[in-house]
Amino acid sequence: MKPSNRWLVVAVFFFFMLLHQADKLLIGPLTTPIMQTFGIDEAQMGAVFTGALIVGSILYPLWGYLYDRFARAKLLALASFIWGATTWISAIAPTYPTFLATRASTGIDDSSYPGLYSLIADYFGPHVRGRIYGLLQLAQPLGYMLGLIAATALVGAMGWRGVFYVTGLLGIVLAVVILFAVREIPRGRSEPELAALEQIGVYRFDKQIALALFRKRTLLLLFAQGFVGVFPWNTITYWFFRYLETERHYSPDAVLMTMAPAILVLAAGYFVGGALGDFAFKRTPRGRVIVCLIGVLTGAILLGITMSVPIANQGLFLVLLLFTALFIPFAAANVTSTVYDITLPEVRSTAMAVQYFIESSGAALAPLIAGLIAVRASLHDAILLICVSTWILGSIFLAFTARVVPHDIETLRGQLRERAARERAAQRV
Repeated sequence: MKPSNRWLVVAVFFFFMLLHQADKLLIGPLTTPIMQTFGIDEAQMGAVFTGALIVGSILYPLWGYLYDRFARAKLLALASFIWGATTWISAIAPTYPTFLATRASTGIDDSSYPGLYSLIADYFGPHVRGRIYGLLQLAQPLGYMLGLIAATALVGAMGWRGVFYVTGLLGIVLAVVILFAVREIPRGRSEPELAALEQIGVYRFDKQIALALFRKRTLLLLFAQGFVGVFPWNTITYWFFRYLETERHYSPDAVLMTMAPAILVLAAGYFVGGALGDFAFKRTPRGRVIVCLIGVLTGAILLGITMSVPIANQGLFLVLLLFTALFIPFAAANVTSTVYDITLPEVRSTAMAVQYFIESSGAALAPLIAGLIAVRASLHDAILLICVSTWILGSIFLAFTARVVPHDIETLRGQLRERAARERAAQRV
């Protein structure tokens, strides 16, 4: 049984992620005017980036538990409201210390995505989730581009504070939309073993099941890969604009003409990676992880080549940057889908929250580390060193993941078959 409004839910969540990412990531293109306002250097600005990331990472386990325990749709509406309110607070900060503190508070809602992905998993079955997650996750780079356009178009007229006022308002509007448009659905509704049942039981967070997550080899390897895998994203997100401005000497128009097509290709990479993962998963349970591995290794090689292009050759730099942007998001939708391929529905938000907590707990330091390296060397060295080294290390973890994932997938399918048999027996009584 397929919920009739599931594409409406996808549309609402797509716009939530699009506008939330625009708000979260537009601080990248606004970095220079913010630094000028407070008279700070790269290391101090890196602390601003890292503060929000640390707050977000600390709260992942709490959000994960809440999503598995209570109604996910209402909690997502709350997260959207928090996004709007904290963005407004950071916009009025008068000094660097207060801006540092208030910008950190914007990380509260950044850890809200596990519930979104968990709810989507109950609307769509396992063999199409990669495409759906890829579709939703392409909102992240599109939000980045929207933030770039908003920063470029509006900062001159209303300043960086005014831009934050606009995006904060959008968060509050979306909170109302989610509250009234998104319907909660029973956990596990879309699983093939349970989909044919007229009614299924109510499954909520279970401590013992949650603790058992840490005995799954696939999850432990994905946690290890995630710890290093987000270092490149946080480094590129927060420092690549300034790298183009200060070290490749791009004008604002040149930055826009370079980053806009790169972000569009990056967005396509999320969906392409998710679709390839679904295609490969139908043929082998290792399929999604193999696609992840290809994307990570290819991205590392291409970024190294791209960063070595002479500053004067902007055309070749753009072409290589586009190829790099296509491959580096391949892992995103497939990691999310793989986590849900091996976990029971009532602990999926918790599993994804732990994954994100581990990713963020390490990578939260990436902007600060990059800033410190830049002060002593250059942003070129910081970006290249952090990205290539962590992607190569992550690929090693993914190779081991591909070996063990079939066992954990079959274990889950067996658990769901047993659950379906119990449900049928109970309904016959």
